[in-house]
Amino acid sequence: MTTPRTLTARELNRATLTRQGLLERQAITPAAMIEHLVGIHAQIPNSPYIGLWTRLQTFERDDLARLIEGREVVKAAMMRATLHLVTADDYVRLRGAIQFSLDQSFNTITKGRGAFDVAAIVAEARQLIGDAPRTFAEITSHFEALMPDTDIGAIRHTIRTQIPLAQVANGSTWSYPGNPKFALAEQWLKRPIPLGEANLRELITRYLRAFGPATIADIQQWSAMTKLKEIIAPFKADLVVYKDEAGKEYLDVPDMPLPNGETPAPVRFLPELDNLLVCHSARIGVVSAAYRARIYPKNGRLAATIMSDGLVRGVWRIEKSKKAVKLMIEPFEAISPDDQQALHEEGERLIRFIGAAEGMAGENMAVEWMKSK
Repeated sequence: MTTPRTLTARELNRATLTRQGLLERQAITPAAMIEHLVGIHAQIPNSPYIGLWTRLQTFERDDLARLIEGREVVKAAMMRATLHLVTADDYVRLRGAIQFSLDQSFNTITKGRGAFDVAAIVAEARQLIGDAPRTFAEITSHFEALMPDTDIGAIRHTIRTQIPLAQVANGSTWSYPGNPKFALAEQWLKRPIPLGEANLRELITRYLRAFGPATIADIQQWSAMTKLKEIIAPFKADLVVYKDEAGKEYLDVPDMPLPNGETPAPVRFLPELDNLLVCHSARIGVVSAAYRARIYPKNGRLAATIMSDGLVRGVWRIEKSKKAVKLMIEPFEAISPDDQQALHEEGERLIRFIGAAEGMAGENMAVEWMKSK
């Protein structure tokens, strides 16, 4: 038996960054990047746009907006029952593979909320939403009147997890309104959505291509599936096994890039809830243990972050007033002068990108630094 190669923390860091398009911006289309990432987080309306901007060599707001308007990309609940932008092809191909994790989320959220008829809720909701796209406020009002004795939270989560739904784009700045309507996915895409556990192996290997090398715990964190050790066992021999310096096992698909740990990592701006920061169980090679509480707050909303030398080194945000728009950078620690300059220049490009999308290109825009707390 071959002894697994040991990867240092920096080698693991660089491997993930290169697969995420964060070591070098990629000369591929937005759809190709979304597909490579197996979807891009979309709980915050502008996050997918910024996430693609920071990963692609050329990217404009309309590049993604056109894909959404053409229904080539869809916004829907996917991994961990959270909203992602995924290509229509991937939604059709992989939605069934994640139903197991959606069922687990459903069971956890609805436990102890009293008895209710799942089949009746699903049938009624499909009829209601099939007649016309609905907001969840409209869905809530309908079911509160129809089933006043049933926990409305359980009803809402049943609908979110048991029916493939797609958000309806409306052509706004970041494509979706704050209170969106939902359509049946098969109607929105005009394609059937197969359910069942088909393509589960593909889902796992696609994750490894985009986020690996990774532990089974990492894959479970990303997919919200449990007992993956048993699921992976039949095809584990087709994977590559590595160890970290503590002896922990990492899985990967063959022939994937493993850059030298000393490969330079350029500065990057990541949006709120970026894929990189929520798709591993405890990858301290990207976020130092000292800063995890600041990056992963108890309210669950991850801040937009800055990266230097492959690590999260601080946060950023946009502040607007009547006369100016500012991109505020708050470092957690001292950053080298060269990376400070690079972050400043990158920040200026980012604020122009955001400003142009929001029709503020003529306004006063600036990048400002805050003192580290």
